[in-house]
Amino acid sequence: MGQPDSRESPGAEQLELPPGQRLQRGWPVTHYGPVPRFKPDRWEFRVFGATADGQKHCWNHEQFTALPFETVVADLHCVTKFSMVGAEWGGVLAREILALAPPSPQATHVMVWAEYGFSSNLRMADFASGRTVFATHQGGEPLTAEHGFPLRLVVPHLYAWKGPKWVRGIEYMTADRRGFWEERGYHNIGDPWREQRYSYQEEPGDGPEL
Repeated sequence: MGQPDSRESPGAEQLELPPGQRLQRGWPVTHYGPVPRFKPDRWEFRVFGATADGQKHCWNHEQFTALPFETVVADLHCVTKFSMVGAEWGGVLAREILALAPPSPQATHVMVWAEYGFSSNLRMADFASGRTVFATHQGGEPLTAEHGFPLRLVVPHLYAWKGPKWVRGIEYMTADRRGFWEERGYHNIGDPWREQRYSYQEEPGDGPEL
């Protein structure tokens, strides 16, 4: 199981960009499909799959927003080649979810599920990075609907598509499985510093076994 890249460290303003990226002023809106309507009385965050206790764990919106709030300063690298540097993300660290709803020892990957059945797969080490955050805020303000309100995942050391908008839960997996964009030709890992954009660039071990 690979380890997350540590090039982006807290307090290090990113003047060097990953290959092929350009500096972006502001934050463009990029997503596939319509913006979902938030219904707080029906919203639920679920953790399921290969959990340590074999049970599903759930939080409603009020319970989730009551979890410890942390701030991460990190860049956002979009596969469309723009990079937004030094953004401040506020929310719940992935490590907090791992502590509250631990995976089984056999779990090696995570599938992040979002509205409309959208999904993105991650290695457990990438998900467990101390800078991976379920963001509710950016720049001290709540996310807008277009940028993922009420919840989006930010995985700073990977391309931004690995952190879906409008997240609704995670599935612990004992084997890798491609998510939405990975099934449509994007790289299974998505490291911007290695410019892992497309599946044809994958090397042995990068993707699920056939």
